Amino acid sequence: MPAIRLLPDLLVSQIAAGEVVERPASVLKELLENSLDAGASEIGVALDEGGVRRLQVEDNGGGIAEGDLPIALARHATSKIRSLEDLEAVATMGFRGEALASIASVSRLSLASRTRAAKRGAALQAEGPQLGDVQPAARAPGTTVSVCDLYFNTPARRKFLRTEATEFGHCDEVFRRIALARPQTAFTLKHNGRVSRHLPSQSARERIAALLGEEFVHAGLAVEAQSAGLRLSGIAGSPHAARGRADAQFFFVNGRYVRDRLLAHAAREAYTELLHGERQPAYVLFLELDPRGVDVNVHPAKTEVRFRDARSVHQFVFHALQRALSPGAAAAPIAYAALAAPAAVQRALGLAQPPAAYQAFMAAAAPAAPAHERDEASHPLGYALAQLHGIYILAQNREGLVLVDMHAAHERIVMEKLKKNLDAGAVQRQRLLVPAVLKAQALDVATAEDNREALERLGLELSVAGPNELAVRAAPVPLAGGDVAALARDVLAEIRAYGASQALSARQNELLATMACHAAVRANRALTQVEMNALLREMEETERSGTCNHGRPTWYQLTLADLDKLFMRGR
Repeated sequence: MPAIRLLPDLLVSQIAAGEVVERPASVLKELLENSLDAGASEIGVALDEGGVRRLQVEDNGGGIAEGDLPIALARHATSKIRSLEDLEAVATMGFRGEALASIASVSRLSLASRTRAAKRGAALQAEGPQLGDVQPAARAPGTTVSVCDLYFNTPARRKFLRTEATEFGHCDEVFRRIALARPQTAFTLKHNGRVSRHLPSQSARERIAALLGEEFVHAGLAVEAQSAGLRLSGIAGSPHAARGRADAQFFFVNGRYVRDRLLAHAAREAYTELLHGERQPAYVLFLELDPRGVDVNVHPAKTEVRFRDARSVHQFVFHALQRALSPGAAAAPIAYAALAAPAAVQRALGLAQPPAAYQAFMAAAAPAAPAHERDEASHPLGYALAQLHGIYILAQNREGLVLVDMHAAHERIVMEKLKKNLDAGAVQRQRLLVPAVLKAQALDVATAEDNREALERLGLELSVAGPNELAVRAAPVPLAGGDVAALARDVLAEIRAYGASQALSARQNELLATMACHAAVRANRALTQVEMNALLREMEETERSGTCNHGRPTWYQLTLADLDKLFMRGR
């Protein structure tokens, strides 16, 4: 066996670089965090060939003193912590003192800086293990770090780098994350000499809109909650903003972007009842807490954290998000429907004649005052006009036309009522004048007898009516008019598959969704004007009524401007 020996400093730094400097994006992250820790208000990033050939970060921060430049490139050298107490309460982005040394060991690095008190700046060059002398440099206060020819001395690592477009994409994603975390800081990103992004100092809402789009902000729900030293703020995307991939989920802890399973799970649970299928939520959330309550020294990349009271953090984030995502239709963001181009509609109908005569005729017509104008201001979903194919309700509000899927909307209303009743202790039930009898297997009969108390909590009273029959003698009040036999059969199947305790706890929402589906108004059922308006009023008062129990939307808004475009009015 070979003798044990100490590794050379260069090899130690190159091994550390394998964790800290995975690709150009990792270098960019470390340099941007250093600039923010220096108090920079303006940061410029310049990339060549995806950051492989050259990556430069320039800021107007506090700068590095001339005598500290050589130490800045030494391993485990930092100005941010001095003791274990500092480490346990670290509030800066960086603190390990590894980044610059690791980067310098696998690249050609130049470092130029000037403090505000210094009369001139200073610069230092490094190439792998070779450190140059400190030279005077003329520059404004701040720091510039230029990293060229990444992995020039470790060809094996360089082979693992991807194409220029791929590496730039990773750099751009890191840039977006850090720019989202610090909206008060101005950022500029250049690639191959062209400006890719320019972000002035702005509010958090403006920064989110600049990076994720105005539609996301407009349709998002503001999150603001505070309790027991924890604060959660930001924007939670509405169910309509959900995506096929989890590429618009940004969670920041004390200003640091993190990928944490506990926080991701809390967010996913809050969206459980609102998303359809495998759709992924979109959100930008900022969690603030005492730095002593979170350990950021888990991994050199500093994207993983560990909370001292993980359960409390999970419950706080879950309930704060759940409350923000639970407005009724009166308070939720409007879901605007997308329309086809008017020209395409005309071609589909074979209308080739220009509408000039129609436009001239309509220009002279005075718009009629909308009916129920005063009431429409207090009722966002307006008033029912008609029913379409027994499936949709057409309503008029101040904005224009509202389209409602009556079954999906009623399903959500019934489920929320069942949840409130169950949370209060038991679902209110109504005895049936004529018991509903259903055929049942011996296992169903045994399940009904063994889980009588659980069924009563759900508002169901079942008794044995024969060798292979069960009688439903009472049903939940909202469901008593529906197919209670099918309802009982589905509830028994759920309890048989998962057990009563599981069905009433972890799978409560799935069970109540099944029950609500049986009670919801069916397609092709004609509703009166009074019934349709009553449904609209209940939607306005019911939490999460913008989506059904399966995550599909319950209503859409067509504005007057949309309709004008559709009919080419004003052209």
